[in-house]
Amino acid sequence: MKAVGYVLSLPPSDPNSLFDFELPKPVRKERDLLVAVHAVSVNPVDTKVRMRAQGTEAQPKILGFDCAGVVESVGPEVTFFKPGDEVFYAGTLSRPGTNSEFHLVDERLAGHKPHSLSFAEAAALPLTSITAWELLFDRLRVPLGKPQQAGSLLVVGASGGVGSILVQLARRLTGLTVIASASRPESTQWVLKNGAHHAVDHSKKLSEEVRKLGIQHVEYIIGLTHTDQHYDEIVELIAPQGQFALIDDPGPIDVRKLKVKSASLHWESMFTRSVFQTADMIEQHRILDQVSKLVDDGLIHTTLGATAGPITAENLRRAHASIESHRSIGKIVLEGF
Repeated sequence: MKAVGYVLSLPPSDPNSLFDFELPKPVRKERDLLVAVHAVSVNPVDTKVRMRAQGTEAQPKILGFDCAGVVESVGPEVTFFKPGDEVFYAGTLSRPGTNSEFHLVDERLAGHKPHSLSFAEAAALPLTSITAWELLFDRLRVPLGKPQQAGSLLVVGASGGVGSILVQLARRLTGLTVIASASRPESTQWVLKNGAHHAVDHSKKLSEEVRKLGIQHVEYIIGLTHTDQHYDEIVELIAPQGQFALIDDPGPIDVRKLKVKSASLHWESMFTRSVFQTADMIEQHRILDQVSKLVDDGLIHTTLGATAGPITAENLRRAHASIESHRSIGKIVLEGF
């Protein structure tokens, strides 16, 4: 089967940073789905892994987490899916990635693809949807529903992949006032389209920008990018007994600054359940099925921002370069081999 991989950690401008190659079709195990890959999307984690983990000449490393495709065959213990089912999922760090014609995934990590979306539109959603859902409802424990005086949520860096679906989920499923940060006219328009009540400019002083809205303190804050640069403003804005969650890899931050407000800090990695095979790993299957229903019910929409052509090394290198520029909006998707 065709695949895209690499051996050495190189910048995407180098032709050897990602290359096309062929290898045998993988062999499924007990709860595995063998999926014919139709579309994939690129996430910041792809670029991070590319620069910190290497392959070998005999076994190049294959990246890619998001996938939308069709189940070709199932393992003997599979109960949720059958051959021919359309699925979408985000995979795991502990297995080869989705940048290949066929891919293995544990059924507990996969969901039924939304009927109303194309494969490309669906491939934009899994990793970011799981991350956003876990941030809101597992880490911060935001109540589902729309009670009065639910408080406010500030999403720092809301125009990227996670922010694009996080804003939608928070607006549709909670009573929070959603404040999204962006720094360019096009990204500001994007976050408002996704349902943010307010947009603020994170290239300026965040505390001043939020307080212009008449909001003195924010009960929930989520940092999606450059947390170390925004941290002092986050500390200033967070409400007493508020909650702060982050997903990026910031430089050192002084967590003691949160003490005076008794504010809590939460880390989110959507790979935790799959890497450690936690007892509740099946929750990611359930999350994706709920997201699929929300899409088909017209309550949320795909976060596809751009398409980059077929799944080839050349196109993936361009997508990685775009992600590393920190200027992409929404998700970058590649479709077909």
